[in-house]
This record gives sequence, structure tokens and C-alpha cells, in this order.
Amino acid sequence: MKAFVFPGQGAQFVGMGKDLYDNNPVAKEMFEKANEILGFCITDLMFEGTDEDLRQTKVTQPAIFLHSVILAKTMGEEFDPSMVAGHSLGEFSALVAAGALSFEDGVRLVSARAQAMQKACEINPSTMAAVIALPDEKVEEICSEVPGVVVCANYNCPGQIVISGEVEAIDAACEKLLAAGAKRALKLKVGGGFHSPCMEPARVELAEAIERTEFHTPTVPVYQNVDAMPHTDPAEIKANLVAQLTAPVRWTKSVQNMVADGADEFVEVGPGKVLQGLVSKIARGVATSGRQ
Repeated sequence: MKAFVFPGQGAQFVGMGKDLYDNNPVAKEMFEKANEILGFCITDLMFEGTDEDLRQTKVTQPAIFLHSVILAKTMGEEFDPSMVAGHSLGEFSALVAAGALSFEDGVRLVSARAQAMQKACEINPSTMAAVIALPDEKVEEICSEVPGVVVCANYNCPGQIVISGEVEAIDAACEKLLAAGAKRALKLKVGGGFHSPCMEPARVELAEAIERTEFHTPTVPVYQNVDAMPHTDPAEIKANLVAQLTAPVRWTKSVQNMVADGADEFVEVGPGKVLQGLVSKIARGVATSGRQ
């Protein structure tokens, strides 16, 4: 059984999606539709912008979403999942690819999400840090002891967790984590403390946009970040999408559950190879491949 998985923020690169745009009329039409919905020419920034352009949250998120979804929509019979999942932002790509959301509504929601997150970052400066080679429980314990907001945000694979929260709390946690034996506790170049209580203003704003949007039953189960479980009920999917902004991404458990449910091949659709690497560390021996 094949699981198709979709990357999140951080996978972007200048030139992403240009081959698709130039060589596939359906892809070109979808990119132009996205330019129209977004109100700015995101294709210019994706194809010929700078790294700095692509690092803006309001650009990064729609860019990765567009690359992933348009690729999936132009794969034809090659896109034949038994289940799908996406890492953080990638969950929106997975939902559109599986038919739970229309392409147009997906573009609007991802844009709304990016803008809401950008605003939340400006209200309360926050950041994230990658922690390598400590057990999950130890990282959780240290985060709970540090004053201020700092939580486990991404359970990426065994021995790799991303923490998120207020800048001072992240700095303090990194010191303690290194002292406890972490190989690395390194701050990331991100716009803010995603998947933490720092995103509460964005969660409230996004909830309104999601509530106004029509969701459908997906063609295959979508394993969602908040509980790592398969979902097909539109009401559950919407509630989980709202919760996702302030809840951790349970990627390790998602992959383990997909394997337990029969997945023996994972195909990453979109920019980069991050998820293929994570899947290989979570489920050794499972076949992985990618489409860019």
C-alpha cells in the first residue's frame, strides 16, 4: 500500500515548480489561478525570487502548497494513494490532493493561515529550535521546567524534536538540553514559534476561515498531525486543522500508524526530500521515493 506524504515549511527553493509551469498546460493554468486568488504574482517569487523572498511566511506557505498540490494533480494515474498525510502546512496539500478541499479553497486557507501566523509572530516574538539525540520524555520534562512558553512542537523522528515558544524560554531550554546531553539544540531560521501557544491569535483567526469553508469526505484516509490518526469525517478534519496551529506535529506516530495500517511505500510529493529521510529513520526498510 502506498502512502503519499506532503512537505511543510522549510522545503522551499528558488525555481520550485518552474518545470511544471513551463511544460504542463494544466499546471500553468493552476498556477495562474493561484496568482489571481492570492492577489500577487507568487510564480515570479517562486521561479525567480530570492531566498529572502521565499522565507517570508506569506510566500513560503502558498509556494510549497502550490508546488505539492499541482504536482499531485498532474501525476495522473501515478497518484494512487491508499492513505495520505502532510507535515504541518503539508496537511493542507494532503487534503486537497485527497479531494477533501477544492484547490481554490486550499489556496485561500493556506494564504489565510500564513497571514494569521505572520501577525501572531509580530504580536509575540517567538522562535523554534531543533533538538538532536535526547529521548522525547527528557525534552518534554526540560521544557516543562523552563519559565515562559516553550513546548515540543514537532516530533519528527526518534531522536529529533523541534521545540517552540518565546525567544528567552527557547534560549534557556537549549542551554538545559545541551547540559542534559543533547548533541545539538540549535535555533532555526523561522518566522516564529509555530505549533505552540504563541500561535493562539492565529488559531482563532484561522478557525473562522475554516468554518466558512466547505470540506468533503476525502477519497482516502488523511492521517492528521494532532492525533496521528486516520480521518475521513469533514467535521473532524476541520476541528483538527484548527487545533494544529497550537498543537504538536506528531509525525513519528503518524508514520508508525500508517505502516501499522499497511503502508509499505511512502512517496513524497513536493519540494525537497526531508520527509523521505524522516520516514527512513522512523520505519527502517520501508520503501521511499519522491516526486519534485
